[in-house]
Amino acid sequence: MLKLLLLTDTYGRLRYWTAITLYLLILILGSLPGARQDIGQVASGLILHSIAYAGLTFLLFTGGSGLPRQRAVKAVLTIAAMGALDEYIQSFFPYRHGSVGDWAVDVSAAMVAACSLYWLWQRRTN
Repeated sequence: MLKLLLLTDTYGRLRYWTAITLYLLILILGSLPGARQDIGQVASGLILHSIAYAGLTFLLFTGGSGLPRQRAVKAVLTIAAMGALDEYIQSFFPYRHGSVGDWAVDVSAAMVAACSLYWLWQRRTN
């Protein structure tokens, strides 16, 4: 059942739109005053960005279409754009700041996740 939900094309569209929805929640919740400080007590920004954007990469990769290489490239490019927009939006709030370093963590997490998924997807289909 879990394999059907997470890895087959049957629910691919659902995973893709779940990624978009979760990203919008990241933008909204991250813009609330004090929210980042509160969650920062649980985990560092590096950990939060890595987990969030690697998870989004998984959903975009498995929810996307095309060959594994195409899925990986599209997922990383989408995460790069999402991370950049997130940091750009943060720059408008006096209690937040946009950071190129955070964006680099987002893209790095996406690259590691996409490469891992590419390798696993290749093994799964062979």
